[in-house]
Amino acid sequence: MSMELKLFLAGCILFVVAMLMKASRNHFKTKVSQSLFKNVYSWVDTLWTALIIASFLMFFFIQAFKIPSGSMRNTFYEGDHLFVNKFIYGFHIPFSDGKRFAALKSLAPGDIVVFTCPPSALTVSEREAKITKDYIKRCVAVGGDTVEVKDKKLYVNGIPVDEPYVNFGDPNVYQSFNLFNDAAEYQKAWEDGKFNSIPPNFIRDNFGPVTVPQGCYMMMGDNRDYSFDSRFWGPLPDKYIKGKALFLYWPLQRIRLV
Repeated sequence: MSMELKLFLAGCILFVVAMLMKASRNHFKTKVSQSLFKNVYSWVDTLWTALIIASFLMFFFIQAFKIPSGSMRNTFYEGDHLFVNKFIYGFHIPFSDGKRFAALKSLAPGDIVVFTCPPSALTVSEREAKITKDYIKRCVAVGGDTVEVKDKKLYVNGIPVDEPYVNFGDPNVYQSFNLFNDAAEYQKAWEDGKFNSIPPNFIRDNFGPVTVPQGCYMMMGDNRDYSFDSRFWGPLPDKYIKGKALFLYWPLQRIRLV
């Protein structure tokens, strides 16, 4: 259950409590009990309103996010706190399987994005337990683009990409192993998230070429040698996108717009 939904449900519960309290206010006869009732009712009434507003803002506009791992070093560090712009790519339509409206811009290569971890990036036990996680990565390609990594260098549509933000923490360069009969089999296995079960060194430094399906994105971490990303779990469907990293607000010495 998402934080937004938890806040909304908590707000609804407190709203019911507030209405029940309001209906029973005549049962308090003494001045002390009436004063105590007014104070408690005031807090409950304020809190349910605040929770509903907070859930609305978090669902549609801005959400706080904490960097969970080192996959984006040195752009972000573990424990960094930032705000995510949830409306720039359009508002999610509830119960529509990710459909959006009123987008201000399209997701483009270079954007740093927070998204719900796709099922192919979860372990079997995590999927069975219906665990959800949020990831943060950089979009490197969109639907229709051809992506290839050769000796750690990223190529999109055959053109090398200048990535001054990328950190390579391992000097070793691992070669790929031909585990598939042809390019079509390789592409399908990647789209199906089956690279997750292949030893990482077979894929990390030499990958592709693959074509990103329409409506999907290729996501990679800036800490390229230590990032569990689209190279391993496949293309990211648009419905999992939550928003664009907007503002780093903690720690104070590194406050900045992203």
